[in-house]
Amino acid sequence: MKKESDDLIIRPKRPKGDDGYKTFSIRIKEETVSRIEDVSAQTGHTRNELIGMFLEYALEHCSIEK
Repeated sequence: MKKESDDLIIRPKRPKGDDGYKTFSIRIKEETVSRIEDVSAQTGHTRNELIGMFLEYALEHCSIEK
């Protein structure tokens, strides 16, 4: 008799885009890419992770002037 904990449970895969993330392209200066790659090399974080961190920080610290 097998135990329930021995079962391999396979759940349906979530459709792309259903994980709370969105993929899109941006156009940035080569110098900016180079700076991001330098930070990536120094920290071990991927460019994608860093860009996400930088954008979150900027959004939290920006103000809109009218």
